[in-house]
Amino acid sequence: MSELVNSIRERYLGTLDKIASAAKRSGRSPEAVKLVVVTKAQPVEVARAAIEAGAVILGENYAEEGVTKIQSLQNFSAVEWHMIGHVQSRKAPLVAEHFNFMHSLDSLKLAKRLDRSCGDAGRVLPVLLEFNVGGEESKGGWEAVDESRWATLTGEISEILVMPNLRVRGLMSMPPLGETAEFSRPYFQKLRRLRDFLVSQLPQADFSELSMGTSSDYEVAVEEGATFVRVGTAIVGPRSYITEHA
Repeated sequence: MSELVNSIRERYLGTLDKIASAAKRSGRSPEAVKLVVVTKAQPVEVARAAIEAGAVILGENYAEEGVTKIQSLQNFSAVEWHMIGHVQSRKAPLVAEHFNFMHSLDSLKLAKRLDRSCGDAGRVLPVLLEFNVGGEESKGGWEAVDESRWATLTGEISEILVMPNLRVRGLMSMPPLGETAEFSRPYFQKLRRLRDFLVSQLPQADFSELSMGTSSDYEVAVEEGATFVRVGTAIVGPRSYITEHA
């Protein structure tokens, strides 16, 4: 285990250094960026090693898999568990009861179910609203490719803002996969513009967080204003998929 912890720690610290450099290049404080270590499709032992290596936020894509790890590692009470993948409405109670933060709230239907589930659990859940800025049918989130139609988004967002058990904190997106990190930059810029638009339309809301950037492009994401980056493979290695849930 010590060898695994040491190798993850080396990559974790290296990632933090790259985040800090990217932040400084864009005139930002490195402390403004939070690193989510993505442990989806990794065994519990890898998640434990990541925590022992220094990770303070772990990201999971699948509700059941994440809950299994949360319960197995509950002694690490200082760790935050973030849901970063699509959640089916029927699995909202799992997220409401066990996770500290959700990056991937992608519909009004899910918001209503999640709000009810959080109420039942006696919890208030911070959430990010997911937007599809690349137009891919395989990606979740509110469709936000056409900037001229952004005003149509404010109705459903306004409904979510008044839900008593959800706290909107910002936006999230996953751009199309490109061959270079630079390919992602226009999509990150579009999400930031969308955030600025929503701030102008809904000034009572908190849209301060931007979750964007993964192992392949997180430095560009930081340069474009990311406050969360979601990095898995570059820190914990290739995924095994042995625990994946649909």
